[in-house]
Amino acid sequence: QVQLVESGGGLVQSGGSLRLSCSTSGFTFDSYAIGWFRQTPWKEREGVSVMRNGEDDTYYADFAKGRFAISRDNARNTVYLQMSGLRPEDTGIYYCATWGGGLDMAAMRPSEFDHWGQGTQVTVSP
Repeated sequence: QVQLVESGGGLVQSGGSLRLSCSTSGFTFDSYAIGWFRQTPWKEREGVSVMRNGEDDTYYADFAKGRFAISRDNARNTVYLQMSGLRPEDTGIYYCATWGGGLDMAAMRPSEFDHWGQGTQVTVSP
């Protein structure tokens, strides 16, 4: 059974940092691209970042570039999202998901990601 469990969310002041973790099980981890998404009160679910096998196959949403960094530990079956320079508009629920295949992984279309975690809440205060 495929499982993804996010952790690491919390309350942080504007300008602060958080590291989110996505622990996975039930599938061959190093064969799959894993993405991070977020659901904010003012937008539909949107892609944050996605990584396949290394930094050369990693993509970020424009708002994440320069502030967020995705990484993965294949030995621990875990993907991380290091977030810095957080802003109040980054507030939302952050999810990780496996990419099920499609035309363009970099586009991070939620419909192309097939297994999802339950999410972790990130709240950034002004």
